[in-house]
Order: sequence, then structure tokens, then C-alpha cells
Amino acid sequence: MPVVITVFSDRTFTFEVKSPPAAVLLKQAAGIPIEKKKGGEAIPAEEKTKMTGKYKGFSVSAAQVREIAKRKFNDLNARDEEHAARIVAGTARSMGIVVES
Repeated sequence: MPVVITVFSDRTFTFEVKSPPAAVLLKQAAGIPIEKKKGGEAIPAEEKTKMTGKYKGFSVSAAQVREIAKRKFNDLNARDEEHAARIVAGTARSMGIVVES
């Protein structure tokens, strides 16, 4: 979980807990194990030989992408929920996960 801790000169501080990274939420939605070692075992053999780290063969629906975008909206630099959904879909594409419409 990402956090932002701000310490002021008078020794007071603020502690903000952010939402989980989009990649973790996409892994959950696609059914990929979140743990690094188990997640690495889910990568297809040909992608392991290429050393790309892409999760080919996994997919998420457009509804799941919108759900993740709603959850992450406050942490993203997006003007509306559709823009946030496009950002999350781009993260999915970069991971090798297919977004089904």
C-alpha cells in the first residue's frame, strides 16, 4: 500500500494511505497470483524465454477496468472516469493483459 508521510518543521505530520497500485488490482481481476514468485510462474514459457514479463493469455472485462478506475480515481491524474479507465486499460496492455470490451 503506498503511503505519503509529510513531516512539518514543528514535528507534526500527516499520514495518507493511497489506493493499491493499478497493476496489483489488475492482477487480482485477471486471477493472477499477487505474490511475486507465484505471479512469475503464471507467465507463459515463451514470454519467460523472451524475458518480457508479460501475462499473455489473461484478460479482464471492461466492467472490471471501470471498477478499478473508480477505485483509483482520486490517485490518478484524470479529468473524468472514462479517462481514468483508459489509463488503467493502458496499464493492463503494458502488462500483456487483454481488455475485453
